Amino acid sequence: MTTPAEPAAPTGPRVPEAVHRRRWAILGVLMLSLLIVVLDNSILNVAIKTISTPAPTGLGATQSELEWAINSYTLVFAGLLFTAGLLGDRLGRKKVLLGGLAVFGLGSAFAAFSGSPGELITFRAVMGLGAAFVMPATLAVLMNVFERDEQPKAIGIWAGGVGLAIAIGPITGGVLLDHFWWGSVFLINVPIVLLALALMLWLVPDSRDPHPGRVDPVGVVLSVVGLVLLVYGIIKGGQLADFTDVTVLSTIGAGLAVLVAFVVFEKRSDHPSIDVTYFKNKVFSAAIAAIALVFFALMGVTFFSVFYTQSVRGYSPLQTGLLMLPLAAAQMIFAPRARLVVDRFGNKATTTAGLLVIAAMLAAFAALDADTPIWMLEVIFFLMGAGMAHIMTPVSVVIMQALPREKAGSASALSNTFRQLGGALGIAVLGSVLSTAYRTGIEDKLGALPPALRHTAGESIEATLGIADKLGPRGASLIAPAHDAFLHAMHITALWGAGVAVLGAVVVALFLPGKPPAAQGAQDGQELSHTRS
Repeated sequence: MTTPAEPAAPTGPRVPEAVHRRRWAILGVLMLSLLIVVLDNSILNVAIKTISTPAPTGLGATQSELEWAINSYTLVFAGLLFTAGLLGDRLGRKKVLLGGLAVFGLGSAFAAFSGSPGELITFRAVMGLGAAFVMPATLAVLMNVFERDEQPKAIGIWAGGVGLAIAIGPITGGVLLDHFWWGSVFLINVPIVLLALALMLWLVPDSRDPHPGRVDPVGVVLSVVGLVLLVYGIIKGGQLADFTDVTVLSTIGAGLAVLVAFVVFEKRSDHPSIDVTYFKNKVFSAAIAAIALVFFALMGVTFFSVFYTQSVRGYSPLQTGLLMLPLAAAQMIFAPRARLVVDRFGNKATTTAGLLVIAAMLAAFAALDADTPIWMLEVIFFLMGAGMAHIMTPVSVVIMQALPREKAGSASALSNTFRQLGGALGIAVLGSVLSTAYRTGIEDKLGALPPALRHTAGESIEATLGIADKLGPRGASLIAPAHDAFLHAMHITALWGAGVAVLGAVVVALFLPGKPPAAQGAQDGQELSHTRS
């Protein structure tokens, strides 16, 4: 088997002219594919309160079932991302993108007509399977249609697309929930998938790694099993409000043990799912850690902010979507321009400042009460979006340019794997903190309820308000204590999130490079270009 010889160190353009001419149109198609994946999670954030409502309005999902509806998607997504990146490198990124979109569309259609929380959790996992093949392929294709000097700009626009999806998702979800049933928030994905498939077939070129790694089924199984056990134990601990329970401790312990076995196996494998040698590079590791920690904090806070706006403040799903606009608008405004800040101040200063802004805004949630002027929440969301934009763009560029272009699928998969892992653990850990703090705050107010209802009512604010509604006038006395207990729990959870963001700021301040002198920066760029080629 022979292949055309390639120069060892090309100095001219590496992208074919025909592809280079339509690179911005290709970026648009890639952003549409990305839009679907991000849109789904941002739509679901608005719909979780509706889904928690008893039938026929929703599915009557408990808080732990809602966490699993989010995390079944995220865990499958995160667990398979790296394998999906390798398959894209091996089979061709375009083929993997098309297949992933098709599976995602089918999962969305089935999720829309789920008859129980269990079915929804299952079909969300199918959607995660499809999304795992979409996300790394979009960045890998991007790296292969743009020359190196345009990559930071293209990645900035790509990151801005995430902000666009965050903006469109909650508003779209709110409009759909105002006019249709809860399943419409998933069904809306289907026509977008069909459009993306058509445009991709027409515009996007295929690319692959000439020397791809072998697929690692043992590593995939170990990583998914370990993560599911760990997250299940954390969520169960929050549900029981008891992290000393033997089931909780044994499940978390088993998850950690399996993940340790995964790392050991990967170090010894000659075709690992994750090449742990990448993490010997402190800059690369710090950038990965920054992504994981910021999404840990952000996803946990997004989870509880919906209950704050809808359950405590009384806003509709559409109004909640509109309230989240500043978060998305700030990302759209600042993400494409973040590279200019990096050029002036360097990666370390830009990313550290972004994480400190996120930490301050999370801490600001601890000052919100039932009657706080709503414009304060809008300011918090806007500044959070600005902070996110100045984290995501520089660390994405650092990660994607740390590995050779041919390994773009692997670099993208690593970035997205840790983003999703951070988000999944954020929802699990901070959701469990919220559950535990809420139950502690409300349980002494539930003494008048029958014992069978007491445990259910203490699981979440929605459960308490649902039972209060069923009791009629007798339940009215539960509403104010439920609001008070939730606000106290939200304040505690927000401070935990702020602490995680501060930890991220310390990591990047210690390990990301500062701004090099102009001459040194040019020399480093030439050396990196030589090693990449």
